[in-house]
Amino acid sequence: MSRSTLPPTPSQTVGPFYGYALPFPGGGDVAPAGHLDALTVHGYVYDGAGLPVPDALLEFWQPAPDGSRDGAVGSIRRDPVTGGYLGRNGTDFTGFARVATDADGHYALRTLPPGGVPYLSVIVFARGLLHHLHTRVYLPELTDTAAEPLLASLEPGRRDTLLATPERAGVHRFDVRLQYDGVHEETVFLAFE
Repeated sequence: MSRSTLPPTPSQTVGPFYGYALPFPGGGDVAPAGHLDALTVHGYVYDGAGLPVPDALLEFWQPAPDGSRDGAVGSIRRDPVTGGYLGRNGTDFTGFARVATDADGHYALRTLPPGGVPYLSVIVFARGLLHHLHTRVYLPELTDTAAEPLLASLEPGRRDTLLATPERAGVHRFDVRLQYDGVHEETVFLAFE
């Protein structure tokens, strides 16, 4: 076969692979177990074809209900002997979560309402992304869309991509769409310089 008759080599995205070492058990459990004010934010991560992404990783950052941004020291502990994951202590609020999507592209976060801001900050890592993406989950019961500068600056259809949808008391749905799929708007992603 001559060079001119060989088919082109298909393109390939290699890594990074977020399913190894980064997720940890209970990574989405930010609120202390049994806390009366706990809320759940869950949803799916979708690609540009509208298909769920089964190997994405989402990091959530937020202030505590009192507005503090310190988190709890040592709330994600390592075993001093093996260096392995020992667990969260289960009582302190950390303000940080790292949640992998499951085989269906679904994630779930159990947290407390943020103090001082109406949103949770999110960083999205997924295959095919050369750089991670920043976005926000605005909780409708805490948000005045006209007074919030970012939301007020967006067209209504784009604004909706940042608003969680209440499903029932204490449970919100928030899907992340990495690209416009022909029907659904791409989630608004933020640039930080």
